Amino acid sequence: MIIKRYAEDAGLPDTVTPHTLRHSFATHMLDGDADLINVQQLLGHANVSTTQVYTQVTTERLHEAFEKAHPRARAKEADSGGRPPSREQANLAG
Repeated sequence: MIIKRYAEDAGLPDTVTPHTLRHSFATHMLDGDADLINVQQLLGHANVSTTQVYTQVTTERLHEAFEKAHPRARAKEADSGGRPPSREQANLAG
């Protein structure tokens, strides 16, 4: 299979599939602030709700970036004895 050969040549795991590549492409586009409608068109999705699945991954990364970089998140980490607060704790605290 062509994908498997190129994945091996690139040092990628043998579990790479065309779907993996599409998912990675969409996630990287959205992480780079590409418009959801543009990504929908590039992927050939008839309905934007199909493309919105990829925004969940991006939202999770956004939470991680906030918890790592924002002063309020770091202050909560210090208050919790050096452990980062759970997402639930962070949401409850405001």
